[in-house]
Order: sequence, then structure tokens, then C-alpha cells
Amino acid sequence: MRAVIAEDLALLRDGLTRILRAHDIDVAAAVGDPVALAAALEEQQPDIAIVDVRMPPTFTNEGLVAAIEARARRPGMPVLVLSQYVEQLYARELLLSGAEGVGYLLKDRVSEVGMFVETVRKVAGGGTVLDPDVVTGMLTHHDRNQAMARLTRREREVMALMAEGRSNAAIAGKLVVTAKAVDKHINSIFMKLDLPLDAEDNRRVLAVLRYLQTD
Repeated sequence: MRAVIAEDLALLRDGLTRILRAHDIDVAAAVGDPVALAAALEEQQPDIAIVDVRMPPTFTNEGLVAAIEARARRPGMPVLVLSQYVEQLYARELLLSGAEGVGYLLKDRVSEVGMFVETVRKVAGGGTVLDPDVVTGMLTHHDRNQAMARLTRREREVMALMAEGRSNAAIAGKLVVTAKAVDKHINSIFMKLDLPLDAEDNRRVLAVLRYLQTD
């Protein structure tokens, strides 16, 4: 697997590089601004881009914009965005660029090396991973919404874990229920969110998108 890193802080950029290389992930380029990121992505064609949300020159959302633009140029390109703070709007914008092969993590999670590397591999493989703190904030917001009000308390718990990118087995383990019970809850979520059975669509991804798009 080949990765490109975009992080303006040299110390963190070096740390990310060391972590990935220690876990047999080739870092093809490590850059510090959006312009260099665009050039590196074009030249290296990596399996995943790991991008800081706030980058020069204004340190607002340049990294996020660069990530979304990169996915527009190369649809489906896996991107993992790192943020210092919980930014629910940024997570939503990233997911709306296409919900497969995207991740949004707080930078604090990098210190949880095993989880961080697992997230990198999952996103590179086309998975969707959202930071648990981002999901918690979204769940609090959406609890007041009519669409989310259709879901039971247990279904909202399952929905939140789905948004974190957890598998059915992982959800069952977290909630201490059977896999059959999780399947039942997920099917109920699909029905309540009006997601029809369609072989061309990943209803799990659509459910997460519906979850994020609800005002």
C-alpha cells in the first residue's frame, strides 16, 4: 500500500510517516500544503491520502477542500482526513464527496497506533470510518430530528456504530447482543430511513449518508 501525507506540522508529518512505514505502508510523499498535495497525488497515484483539515495559507479548511477536489479528479480515491477538533460539517462535506473510501479522525487518535493503522487500511480498502466523537455529536444533534425520531434507542446506537465503520460482528460485540439481533436492527433502520433494496447501492453507506444529511 502506498500513501501520501499532507500535514503542515513537520513533527506530526514525520511521526505519521514513521508510524506508517513501521507497519509496512509505503509513504510515497509527505508534504506541507495543498499545492504540494495536488502535485504528489497526480505524480504518485497513491492508494490513500492522509490529509490535515487545516493547512496553509489560511489554516481553515484548505486540506478538506484539497481532499474533496482530489476525489473529484479521481472518483473514489481513498482519503483519511485528520482534524484537531470535532468539525461535524467537515465530516459531512467529506462524506458527500462519496461515502466509500473516506475517513475522518481526530488527531488524538493517531496516538492509538493500532486503531489508526487499522483505519488507514480500512479506508484504503474502500471502507468508511468516522471518529466516535464526531458520531456522538451528530447523534446528539439528530436525536431531535424527525427522521432520527423514527429509530428506537437501540437502532440509534446501531446507527452510530455503523457510522464509525464497524462491522456487524463488531457492533454485536460492542452492544453484547447476537449477530442476528444486529441484522434485525439494521434491516429496520433501512426500512425506517426509506432505503429500498437495490443491488446497485450499498444501503449501509446510504444509511450513513442519510444520517449525516438530516438537518
